[in-house]
Amino acid sequence: MKKTSFIKAAFAFAAVIAVTGCQKKASGDFLARVQDKGELVIAMEGNWAPWTYHDESNELVGFDTEVGKAIASKLGVKAVFEEGPWDGLFAGLDSGRYDIMINGVEYTEERAQKYDFSDAYAYIRTALIVQSSNDTLKTFADLKGKKTANSISSTYTQLAESFGAETSGVETLNETIDLLRSGRIDATLNAEVSFYDYMKEHPEAEIKIAALTDEASNVCIPIRKGAEYETFKAAVNQAIAELRADGTLSKISEKYFGKDISK
Repeated sequence: MKKTSFIKAAFAFAAVIAVTGCQKKASGDFLARVQDKGELVIAMEGNWAPWTYHDESNELVGFDTEVGKAIASKLGVKAVFEEGPWDGLFAGLDSGRYDIMINGVEYTEERAQKYDFSDAYAYIRTALIVQSSNDTLKTFADLKGKKTANSISSTYTQLAESFGAETSGVETLNETIDLLRSGRIDATLNAEVSFYDYMKEHPEAEIKIAALTDEASNVCIPIRKGAEYETFKAAVNQAIAELRADGTLSKISEKYFGKDISK
């Protein structure tokens, strides 16, 4: 073989090794893959005001929607939203259909066995909501034997069941409140801020908060477990820290909740 041909072959081989190495690095680093495709696919329900919902123009808006856009921007990519029912969001996250899920997800030890979680970006208390005329349900302990409704596998359903309530599954907050107002269920559990938002839109609704959890829950972002997601998790946490420090989270919270739930 001529010397020049050998040198060309050597350079070609080195180039192949370099490209292959970069591909392996990218394929083994989830953050690199997200940044390489230039978009972050975010799963959310799209029907849970004021977290994620459609406005009068049918545009997807809400607290989590704007948080998702802000985090994607910090990662240097575009936010792409995919909507679906609550339990389907987790299934899509598991299968890799979605990169991330931002939908008012509360941290629980049970969920932490399956997912890693970002730092909290919001804090909420759970409200026990009943008809205004109901004076028998005053505490969560009074739920034993009572009928409730919430999204299947949500923390609200789990909490109701822990107090002995009979639960049924629905897809939206409006459906839940309709069941409550018609007397088909005795109570429902939901975020305190979601109750206030509902009452702002439906001031005639004869419902009230009977009790609130003592401590606020941490609202975080579930992330798939594994070494390839470590840099992605770190980047998301960094984004949350910067958005809190520069006041973005507070601003978005005030816009949709009328109060700052980011602290």
